[in-house]
Amino acid sequence: MPPTALTETEIERLARRRAGAKMGWYIHAAVYVAVNLMLIALSLYQGRSWFIFPLLSWGLGLALHGGGVWLAGPGCGLRQRLIERERAALAGRAER
Repeated sequence: MPPTALTETEIERLARRRAGAKMGWYIHAAVYVAVNLMLIALSLYQGRSWFIFPLLSWGLGLALHGGGVWLAGPGCGLRQRLIERERAALAGRAER
């Protein structure tokens, strides 16, 4: 079964969702940089190196958020391929 074409309304809705998801990641990244710069300054002022722990753990969260936005977000290639694969599998079951 070939993929169905999107209507203008569906395209607009999907574009808004994708733009919103990307904007959310950009805000997350900006806050990450600003807060971690302050934590680095505070840590170095105290003569310690504890800043690495929040930097790495929050960085992992930011990376996972980015993966969700760009790799598995609404309308992305991976997600669309998985949806099409599931549609084909379900259509095959329906024909039996």
